[in-house]
Amino acid sequence: MSYARECIGRIAGYVPGEQPQDRKYVKLNTNENPYPPSPAVGAALREFDWTRLRLYPEPSALMVRKAVGDVYGFEPDWVICGNGSDDLLTIAMRTFVDQGAVLAYSEPSYSLYPVLADLQGAGHRAVALDDSFQLPENAAELAGDAPLFIVANPNAPTGNLLDKATLRKIASEFKGVLWIDEAYVDFADESCLELCKEFKNVVVSRTLSKSFSLAGLRLGYAVASPELIFEMNKVKDSYNIDMLTQVLGTAALRDVAYMEENAKRIRATREATISSLKRLGCEIEPSASNFIFARPPKAAEDLFHRLKARGYLVRYFKLPRVSDYLRITVGTSEDMESFVGVFGELLDE
Repeated sequence: MSYARECIGRIAGYVPGEQPQDRKYVKLNTNENPYPPSPAVGAALREFDWTRLRLYPEPSALMVRKAVGDVYGFEPDWVICGNGSDDLLTIAMRTFVDQGAVLAYSEPSYSLYPVLADLQGAGHRAVALDDSFQLPENAAELAGDAPLFIVANPNAPTGNLLDKATLRKIASEFKGVLWIDEAYVDFADESCLELCKEFKNVVVSRTLSKSFSLAGLRLGYAVASPELIFEMNKVKDSYNIDMLTQVLGTAALRDVAYMEENAKRIRATREATISSLKRLGCEIEPSASNFIFARPPKAAEDLFHRLKARGYLVRYFKLPRVSDYLRITVGTSEDMESFVGVFGELLDE
């Protein structure tokens, strides 16, 4: 007998990337940053008055919202914070999608999106990306009457940047909320933040997990018109960002230059690794992220297991359209040179 709601009982749920505890791996499977966060974060941690933890945190994460606004040119009432991007996506579902309604999302993309629809008791409407993993021109029409359309840009797991003109067209035609998930945007050449000011139905979300090296902290933010932020604030947990996270996240945001330098290093390593993998016979999708989406000349699933046996974790998705690929997080240049060497040996076997 199951006591769970029917929609919960019938789904498998989202499966995060492996976080091994039993042995040391070269970990290239969950798109973590290989470099530590800004020294300003360490300084803020050392200076934090731990006795304040007896108090509740500021409920709206005002200091973080002010930092986001100062860096990217928005007033704080344009910003909402979440316990990572996933919390923000859950807030979006609870705000905009009724039970029995439909969530639209691009596919292939972040596999959490359909799970969120299931959790809400909502239906699915997958808008297929084309052969180049780009949105079709009629994407707004395909999303139909869905109240929320989620698009990852850069896309995951493919890593490519979507065409901004197409996204602008969707924003102008779609009748619901267009949510642009920019988790990896700091490794790309452009962003869609400006669309929030152009269109009242656009939300852009980001995370400090990737480019700011704070995956263990869990902090994200979304930018949208104050009208949308007001509605989302009604459904977020009262104190969803703890006090320490607010202090450390603010310190990281105040040192954007450090983040940008790390992102530059990762992009350079990414391009060098792509060149090496191409020489080994891999087909590579254009990457605007901190990972590489590679189709190897041998079976991807088998290589995934053989790499793990050699101490290298990458990500494999046994899903339509992407089961021939491996997603490889960009680590340090030393990690990637080592990985390429072992990968080449496996291809030669």
